Amino acid sequence: MNKFKNTIFYIAVTGGFTALIFWIVSKGKILESGRNVVSPTSNGDYFKQFTDSLIHNLQHPLAILLLQIITIIIVARVFGWIFRKIGQPSVIGEIIAGIFLGPSLVGMYFPEYSALLFPKESLGNLQFLSQIGLILFMFVVGMELDLKVLKNKANDAVVISHASIIFPFALGIGLSYFVYNQFAPEGVEFLSFSLFMGIAMSITAFPVLARIVQERGIHKTKLGAIVITCAAADDITAWCILAAVIAIVKAGTFASSMYVILLALAYVLAMLFVVKPFLKKVGDLYATRDNLSKPVVAIFLLTLIISSYLSEVIGIHALFGAFLTGAIMPDITKIRNIIIEKVEDIALILLLPLFFVFTGLRTQIGLINDPYLWKITGFIILVAVVGKFFGSALAAKFVGQNWRDSLTIGALMNTRGLMELVVLNIGYDLGVLSSEIFTMMVIMALVTTFMTGPAIDLINYIFKRKEVIIPKEISNSAFKILISFGNNEKGKSLLRLANSFVKKQKDNTNITALHLSLSDEMHAYNLEEYEQEAFEPILVESKTINQEITTIFKATVDIETDITDIATRGNFDLVLVGLGKSIFEGTLLGKVLGFTTRIINPDRLLDKFTGKEGLFHNSPFDDRTRLIISKSKMPLGILIDKDFSDVNDVFVPIFSSEDAFLIDYAEKLIYNSNSKITVLDIEDQVKNNAEIETEIKTLKHTYPENIAVLNESNMKAGFLAQQNLMIISLESWKKLVDSQSVWLSTVPSVLIIKP
Repeated sequence: MNKFKNTIFYIAVTGGFTALIFWIVSKGKILESGRNVVSPTSNGDYFKQFTDSLIHNLQHPLAILLLQIITIIIVARVFGWIFRKIGQPSVIGEIIAGIFLGPSLVGMYFPEYSALLFPKESLGNLQFLSQIGLILFMFVVGMELDLKVLKNKANDAVVISHASIIFPFALGIGLSYFVYNQFAPEGVEFLSFSLFMGIAMSITAFPVLARIVQERGIHKTKLGAIVITCAAADDITAWCILAAVIAIVKAGTFASSMYVILLALAYVLAMLFVVKPFLKKVGDLYATRDNLSKPVVAIFLLTLIISSYLSEVIGIHALFGAFLTGAIMPDITKIRNIIIEKVEDIALILLLPLFFVFTGLRTQIGLINDPYLWKITGFIILVAVVGKFFGSALAAKFVGQNWRDSLTIGALMNTRGLMELVVLNIGYDLGVLSSEIFTMMVIMALVTTFMTGPAIDLINYIFKRKEVIIPKEISNSAFKILISFGNNEKGKSLLRLANSFVKKQKDNTNITALHLSLSDEMHAYNLEEYEQEAFEPILVESKTINQEITTIFKATVDIETDITDIATRGNFDLVLVGLGKSIFEGTLLGKVLGFTTRIINPDRLLDKFTGKEGLFHNSPFDDRTRLIISKSKMPLGILIDKDFSDVNDVFVPIFSSEDAFLIDYAEKLIYNSNSKITVLDIEDQVKNNAEIETEIKTLKHTYPENIAVLNESNMKAGFLAQQNLMIISLESWKKLVDSQSVWLSTVPSVLIIKP
C-alpha cells in the first residue's frame, strides 16, 4: 500500500482542486449577467482566432526584437567565418553582414522582407540594445590596455601615436573644407563638421590591431611592442579628443564648450584619484581568490554604469565613461580575466552584432549612385590612408625605426575597424554627418581595415622578410614530431606518446609542442601569462619523463590551416593531434545542424565533391579533426585517448597491404620503449603479403620477445583489455567502423595514422 500512497495522494489533490476550480469558473459565469461581455468564441471560427492571435504575437515588439537578434547573430557569424577564412579580421565580415541586412542589399532587393524584419518603429529598441553592447565593449577595450607598457615605452610611442593623430586630423579638417557645402547637413556649423571629419580620419582600432599583431606572431618582437604601445596611446588620446569634440558640437561654440570640458576634466580626475584607488583596494582584497563573489562583480559593473551615465550627462558620451572605467580597473590579470569573461561573450556575440546591423541600416550604398560620388569616396579613402599610414610611418622613421618596420607600423595604425564605426555613429546621431558622408566614411573604414593584411604582406615581400615561427633547433633533427594540443590533459597524453617513439634517440630527434589559440579569445595585456599557463603542465610532464621539448605558441584565425602549415614548414616526420568531439553528433537536432553546416561550410562541401567526405563517414571525427586530416600533407596521427599512460602492450591490426607502414612505427616502439607488439592478421593479409611478412620476420629475429602475429580467430576473451594502445591506419579505421566491429566498445586508446 505504501507503494501507491504518493500516487493516490497526487490524484486526490490534483483531481479535487481541478474540480473545485471548474465549479468556481462555472458559477462565475452567472456574474457576467448585465455586463455586456462579448465571448471571443461566439462566432465559432476558432482557426481564424488562432491565426489572428499568432499574427498579433509575431508583430509584438519583443517577438520582432528576438527575431532580429536571431537573424543578426546567424548572419554575422557566417560572414565573420567567411572573412576569417580569407585571412581578414572577423569584424570586417560582421560589418559587411550589417550592410548586407540593411537597405544596401536586402532592403533593396527584398524590401517586403526588410520591412517585416526591421520596421521603423523597432529600430529604437535595436539602437538602445546596441548601445548597451558598445558600452560593454568599450569597457573591455579599456581593460585590454596595458598602461604599464605606456610608462615603459612612452617616448617613441607617444611621438608616433600623436603624429598619427595630428597628421590625419589636419588632412580631415582640410578635406571637410571642400566637401562641407555639398555634404554637410543643413544647419550644421563648419567647426562641428570639420572636427568630426578630423577625428574620424584619426582613429585606430586597437582591438583589431592587437589581434593582427598576435596572428602575425610579432607580439614578442620589438616592433610588436612599439605598435601595441602606439595603438594604446592613440586610443587614449583619440578618445579624449573625441570627448572634447562632442562637447564642442553639443555646446555649439568653443567658448561655451569650455564649461563642459572643465566638468569633464573634474570627472576624469575624480575617476583617476578617487575611484581608481578604491577599485584597486577591492582588487587587492580579492586578488588571491579563485573567483569573485557577486557583490564584488556588482561593484565593478555599477562603477561602469555610473561612469557611463555621468559622461553621458556631462555631454561627452557614455562610451567615454565605459572606456575610462575599463582603463582604471585594477591592474590584476586574474581579476581582469574574470570580469572580461563575464562581460565579453555577451557583448561580442549577442549585442555587438546588433550595432553592426544598426550601422548597416544607416549605410545606404545606393546613395553613392554617381561616378562623382564614388570619386569623392576615393578621395576620402586616399586622405585617410595618406594621413594615417604615411603619418605613422614617417614619424616612426624619424624616431629611428628602419623603413620596413616604419611602413609596418603605418599599415597597422591605418586599421580602423569597429572603432571608426563608433565615431561615425556618434557623429550621425548628433546630426553632424549626413547619410551620404556617413556611407562614404563607412566604406573608408572597411577599405582601410581590409587593406592592413595585404599591405603587411606586400611590405614583407618587398623587404624579403619572412615570419619566423619555426625555431632553428628543429631543422637539425633527423626525426621530428609535432604535437598540437588544445587542452592540457590531451597535451600530456600526446607528449607521452611522442616520447615513446624517440625515448632512446634523444640526441637525434625533436619533439615540438604547438598550442594555437583563436586570436579573438585572447587579449594583448595578458598574452604572456596565457602562453605560460598553456605550456606549464606540458613542461612539467616533459621533466617528469625526462624529454626535452621545443614550444611554439601562436594566435590564429584558422587553427586547422596553421597546424598543417607549421607542420609543412617545419618538415615534421609525424604530427600528433587529439580527437575532439563533434557537437553535431548524438541528437536528432545535432545531425540536422551537422547537415546544414556541410552545406554552408565550403571546406566540407569541397570534401564532398572531391570524395574526401566519404573517408569520414560513420567515423567519430569532429570538424576540426576532419579539416586537419584533409589539409595535412605530412604523416598524421590522431589519438583517441582512453586514459593513455604507457605502451607496454600494443596491437597493430593489418587490414590490407597498404598497412605495411605501420610496422615502422611498431619497430620504433620496440626499440625505444621495449613495447610488446601483437600484429593482428586480418583475413591473412600478413600471410599473403611478402613485404609485411619479411619485415615482421626481421623484427622477430632482432627482438624475438617483443613481437608476435595473431589471427583474429585466435583472439582470446579479454585480449583487448590487456592492451595499452592500438595503432591503425586511417583507411583501416574506416573499415573497422563500417563493419561495426565489437572491438569499438572495448578497444584501449587508439592511434589512427594517416601516412
